[in-house]
Amino acid sequence: MNTKNNILVIAESIDVNATSGAKANVALINALLLCNYTVTVLHYTRKAILLPDVNCINIKENKSSLYYFLSRAQRVFQRVTKINISRNLERIFGHSFTFYNDSKSITKAISKHYNNHDLIITLSQGASFRPHHALLSLPELYNKWLAYVHDPYPFHLYPKPYNWVESGYKQKEQFFRTVSESAKYSAFPSQLLKEWMGQFFPKFLDTGLIIPHQQLKIDVLQDLGEYNSLLDENTFTLLHAGNLMKQRPPFVLINAFKKFLEANPKAKQHSRLLLIGPASYHKKNLEKESVLLPQLKLHLQSVPFEIVNTLQHNVSVNIILESNSEISPFLPGKFPHCVYANRPILALSPKQSETRRLLGEKYKFQTEVHKVEEIISHITELYQNWKDSNLKLNRPDLQNYIGLKYFKDQFEKIETNG
Repeated sequence: MNTKNNILVIAESIDVNATSGAKANVALINALLLCNYTVTVLHYTRKAILLPDVNCINIKENKSSLYYFLSRAQRVFQRVTKINISRNLERIFGHSFTFYNDSKSITKAISKHYNNHDLIITLSQGASFRPHHALLSLPELYNKWLAYVHDPYPFHLYPKPYNWVESGYKQKEQFFRTVSESAKYSAFPSQLLKEWMGQFFPKFLDTGLIIPHQQLKIDVLQDLGEYNSLLDENTFTLLHAGNLMKQRPPFVLINAFKKFLEANPKAKQHSRLLLIGPASYHKKNLEKESVLLPQLKLHLQSVPFEIVNTLQHNVSVNIILESNSEISPFLPGKFPHCVYANRPILALSPKQSETRRLLGEKYKFQTEVHKVEEIISHITELYQNWKDSNLKLNRPDLQNYIGLKYFKDQFEKIETNG
């Protein structure tokens, strides 16, 4: 591969306001451009999206296939009978009819638009991996394929406390084993994720590169418009931005914050804990907590990324909250944005986690999510630092790690090894 090579990216979504996975996809695409690669993007976002300096092609759903007909017939059957047969069908076929139709639609677009590209990167989101499944139908392209694996897959291979076993899990596991053995290169956002997935699919240990999530560079806004009430620069504000899933309850953090206020009564007038993002599983309990604790501010719905990014740059502390577990191999998508925001990070993560591996043992403001007293101690010290106007992360090493030089170095390994 030449230094200015031609890359085809197949992305499930590039809508940055839809999911954290889409943000990570666009950030990676932008990083490729900044490294002077020529990039074509096939995306299945289902709406027209243009990225600067990129040939963006919106993949159309194939509405004339058997899978399309079966998926619509299933929907009609379920609507009429009120009987959900999805799980039973996935036990038999491994995936839904919609999944297979989407995969075939993507395969068709790849065949149409592939033009002797030097490298093909598949990017997905959530627990889907449709682009990866699509490329399996084109074995002639395996030797140019880099399969990016953003999270563990399938769900039953997640570490505890995640304990969901999907219908068709055996077929899903075989699908991903085939991906691991077919793609010439694989990439992971974290070292721990590569090692974790390598337990189940050993080929990843041979082919895997570490390409951390990149910063999605956008301007910090001067005015938040309808979201202005979320920001008060004269207040000691701890921010958690992101989806509060069932496995990430924030109640120990809230309890620690409450006890911090009780021990520091003067802080009650100018301190708050701000939680932004969906939290359907915890919503009722969070709303009850906010009634009893006026310093707990909630906005339990999705917020445009430019708003979140501006808040991260202007609050006192950014929080990374992970599950109470022995290991967390994930690199949170917000990690690069928190690093570049240059505000202290309060990391509530297992000892064995990618977040704490990167922050390092000497980083002060990190502990496990269940350790109330340590969280109180960290908040207290951060509050004192805020009063002393001493709230900077100052980690150029992390900025370098998630920066362009390290990113380019990983792709040069592909160029060197061919």
